[in-house]
Amino acid sequence: MIDFPEWLLSQQTIETYRSISKLALVEIAGRDSIAAAVKSAQENGFTDLLPTYVYTGTEYGPWDTVNQALFRLKGRLPHVRLHPLIVLGSPDFWRALNGVFISELLSLYNFYTPCIGCHVYLHAVRIPLAILLGNIPIISGERERHNGSVKINQIPEALNYYKRLTETFEIQLLFPIRNISRGQEIEAILKMDWHESKEQLYCCLSGNYRLVDGSVKMDKKQVVRYLNEFGIPCVENIIRKYLSGNIPNHTKIAKQTIRELISVGSTQ
Repeated sequence: MIDFPEWLLSQQTIETYRSISKLALVEIAGRDSIAAAVKSAQENGFTDLLPTYVYTGTEYGPWDTVNQALFRLKGRLPHVRLHPLIVLGSPDFWRALNGVFISELLSLYNFYTPCIGCHVYLHAVRIPLAILLGNIPIISGERERHNGSVKINQIPEALNYYKRLTETFEIQLLFPIRNISRGQEIEAILKMDWHESKEQLYCCLSGNYRLVDGSVKMDKKQVVRYLNEFGIPCVENIIRKYLSGNIPNHTKIAKQTIRELISVGSTQ
């Protein structure tokens, strides 16, 4: 198991978290992540929530939006203990999935967007922590539709693969708002005005897969192939390396995954 630095997570704190029977990790992002935490706590009876933020290197904006999100979550769930935020991330991990082999991925799948691999990364980075604390569930704000708009990294097929990834390591990935389409329903859960994509950190690559008219032309089959052949196998090998107590060579693992694909021939 990966050793977290003492300043981030002391052994005493780890033992305290392990002793809590109704503890869940929360993926902190924007409005949807807070709504998901509220809904999941209400449905599952969580007494404690451990907020986590995973950085990608592509986000920008005032960090205080994260603090404000936590403040809103605490205000909405006054009887649930909200523990201090833990910040996680690995630039090398993100780069191996989304940056260093763009040309190869384009050649294999005839498309490229960092958004799918980025979401795989965001879920994956939290898996070792969830295991360390007793295989606790992770609450995510992913949802399939956004007022009729489709996000390629949140199509049903992608969400199924994200769940499959965490379940490989015996971790539940909860999508409590997966089937909520309308923004008004999200605001009803929050009981506050908070418009989508507002008052949060922004990604400089947001919308990169859309054409100038706003449409999305990617084939779902391409997305499934990418996840099935590269994204998920690569990440599983990286996580196993972390769980063995070693810091993986992320790029080497990604390169080997691609070489194996090329040698056997990627499925068409």
